[in-house]
Amino acid sequence: MTNKHNSRRDFLKKSAILAGVAATANLAMPVHAAGGEKLRLGLVGCGGRGRGAVVDAMGCGEANLELVAVCDIFKENAVSGADVLKGEFGDRVTVTPETTFDGFDGYKKVIAASDVVFLCTPQLFRPMMLKAAIEANKHVFCEKPVAADAAGVRSVLESAAKAKEKNLSVVTGLVNRYSTRVREAVERIHDGKIGSVVTARADRMGGPLWTRNRLDGDTEMIYQMRNWVNFDWISSDYINDVTIHQLDVAMWCIGDELTPVRAFGTGGRLVRTGKDTGDLYDSMAVVYEYADGRPLYAFSRQIPQTYGVGSAFVTGNLGHAEIGNVGWGKVALYGANPYEASKATVAANHLQHATLYKSIRGTIPYVNNLPYTAKATMAAILGKMATCSGTLMTWEDAFKAEQLIDPATITWDTVPPTLPDANGQYKIAVPG
Repeated sequence: MTNKHNSRRDFLKKSAILAGVAATANLAMPVHAAGGEKLRLGLVGCGGRGRGAVVDAMGCGEANLELVAVCDIFKENAVSGADVLKGEFGDRVTVTPETTFDGFDGYKKVIAASDVVFLCTPQLFRPMMLKAAIEANKHVFCEKPVAADAAGVRSVLESAAKAKEKNLSVVTGLVNRYSTRVREAVERIHDGKIGSVVTARADRMGGPLWTRNRLDGDTEMIYQMRNWVNFDWISSDYINDVTIHQLDVAMWCIGDELTPVRAFGTGGRLVRTGKDTGDLYDSMAVVYEYADGRPLYAFSRQIPQTYGVGSAFVTGNLGHAEIGNVGWGKVALYGANPYEASKATVAANHLQHATLYKSIRGTIPYVNNLPYTAKATMAAILGKMATCSGTLMTWEDAFKAEQLIDPATITWDTVPPTLPDANGQYKIAVPG
């Protein structure tokens, strides 16, 4: 990395971008597709998230969408993903063998073929792919989180600024921002209905991670890529992959203009002790602190047959709020000004995609979700780093961390940063 990433001036500049609002009101005309002109979609990452994003897009009410190209690092996933989507959406999917790509650089061909690029790969690769899409003047739907490490977050912030400069619309996968029920509750919190926010909590606890069997002939890189969600260097742990939803809501309630200044945590592996279970913790508790002393707590767990919850809880001096993930659960305010959210009339995942295409067509103000998504991603990374190191870590120090591995250099011959021992077990972080 260059020294500019380590300078205080650069840190302050990028932290200011992180604290920006979700959607910037820039009314300049979009780069592509006015009126009823067809938008060509390209999908990078054909797993469940990627296919689900296409399903959400096709069901959002925008008729003039066509999926024209797909890519996955595994060719069989790209082929099967395209086939499944063709079976569901017929002639709205025009992917051919010539526009079905694979490998670590197939994403470049999808970008070239598309107007709107869906980035739904493991998060390690998202900053690199986002940068390429923005450089190619393409609009983007980018799944959360947007990076696996601080270097990736820094890259995303640069892409966010470049996208705004080019008037390229970017919507991200933090879908709570598009839930009408969640938005109504957050607006009331910002209006002071529970008084001044004193503290908040982000809970995401549930069952175990999925794993895929090691197959005969697998290299270690193939195995880890197939099981990417189990490896920190690719996924940046469960707090970043999933708890980020609740972290984002909690920080949104406290204020998008603010950022935690430090964090400490505790965690470890209680049940993920078998062979080929990767190197992630299965439980983690993090305490974030804001500059004014207010705490934000985040609890993550993936253990079978345990209590599950996916909600943000916010406490003020006049009451408190409970905000279930994407409004599926309870969304309510208690205390001086009680309130319970009404039933949603439009699914948040559909509204999310409708917003992207309306922004592209210029019928609503310009939208760029990268600033708050980068902040939530960095908060999750800070929490993981503080927990795994056992230190009281500042946002500034975490934000300057160097890159473990450059995704642009990865090939099938690359040796992963972590390897199993003779018993098939991976080294895990030990605090201290």
